[in-house]
Amino acid sequence: MRFESFRHLLSYWAEQTPDRAALRYEGQSYSFAALWQAVQEKAAVLRAGGKSCLGVLCDGSLDCVVTIFAANLAGLQLVLLDENAPEALLGALIAYTDIDALWGDEDLTEALEPCLTGGVKDGAGRILFFTSGTTERSKAVVLTDHSLCQSAYNGSAKLPLSPEDTLLCLLPLGHVFGFVCGLLWGLSCGACVALGRGARHYIDDCAFYRPTAVSVVPLLLGFLIQQRCVNPELKLVLVGAGDCPAPLLAAATAMGIRVSFGYGLTETSSGVAISVRGDPFAMEICPDDTITLAEDGEILIEAPTCIMQGYYKRPDATAAVLRDGVLHTGDLGYLDADRKLHITGRKKDMLVLPDGTKIFLPEYEARLMKGLGHTELAVTLKDGRPLLVYSGEADKAALLEALKPLMAELPRGQQLKDILITDEPLPRTATGKIKRWELQQKVGLA
Repeated sequence: MRFESFRHLLSYWAEQTPDRAALRYEGQSYSFAALWQAVQEKAAVLRAGGKSCLGVLCDGSLDCVVTIFAANLAGLQLVLLDENAPEALLGALIAYTDIDALWGDEDLTEALEPCLTGGVKDGAGRILFFTSGTTERSKAVVLTDHSLCQSAYNGSAKLPLSPEDTLLCLLPLGHVFGFVCGLLWGLSCGACVALGRGARHYIDDCAFYRPTAVSVVPLLLGFLIQQRCVNPELKLVLVGAGDCPAPLLAAATAMGIRVSFGYGLTETSSGVAISVRGDPFAMEICPDDTITLAEDGEILIEAPTCIMQGYYKRPDATAAVLRDGVLHTGDLGYLDADRKLHITGRKKDMLVLPDGTKIFLPEYEARLMKGLGHTELAVTLKDGRPLLVYSGEADKAALLEALKPLMAELPRGQQLKDILITDEPLPRTATGKIKRWELQQKVGLA
């Protein structure tokens, strides 16, 4: 079913299956009829408030979901924020996106109140998500309920759920992958969405909710499998927002779980390609999307129903990636003989050395991880040469000795200049990707 808006989605299922469970959270639940009623009542309150832009500090609760839908229904500009982000960062994001009202934890909203602005004109319908910021500081991507609903339709057309399914939402709603693939995917199919109870419950949410499907990032899939906390009813896992090691997918498959891998961006309202059968890394392109490749292998996307309106107040950044309706993703890949998409890396995940030589970081770092038997590491540049940043306890001399055989296989310019050992965790986004810009900044200060 293709829905044109949040209003269309919620009112349709409220009429068709009013008593069927739509949302569950801990011991509470909303039927589709009750959810639609709660959204309408909250929308009336928000309209009466006289504000124009609501920032939601997403906590994943029932009230959080109701507030998100209600703000859109009330005609407010909506900004989804990560409640766990540093307070200083939240303050800057609030000012940047013209938020004049906040929803969320009372102590946090009170602390952030001085950051509120005078609001925005003509913001109705806009929904702002922040990019993951792995290679530069996050930008606010302007989407709409229409584009998000179309994205949910595209995903469900390739990977449908039934009204009898329960989709477990473990991902943060402040990120587009979590919002579309953890929430809208289920609701658009008339399924029940069980809202995860936070990181401290990752180990027992599957046993508590007994889901049949779940959307995860690779790190979370690894945790669920390692802890063996997957319930027997779970039959489908959608993995996205990062590289997923083949052994991890094989482990899930061995447990009788169907694994699909999805590719998408915040700028495309989430997924544009999903693996449906066979090789999980061979992804079928979603119905509304057209994918072509530039000469250097960069993935170019045309998705008129799902594409962003642009980066908020950043016409320069918008023009740099969105040209004549075509999104230049910065991701690299290829199309096989069956026109299935395979991702090979990211253009910005390259180090360009002073002599013009390029190092493709995912491949380079994978070799280092194998050689050292350690995954908490990343490579960046210092003084024009590759520097290994190693998170954990280790002896530098022992590490250099262990890497000698690998370094001997590389041209001199690509060999590591040095190793920086730190007891701090590597800077990562909420989806587990290395924040390359932040890593480079830390190294520059070291």
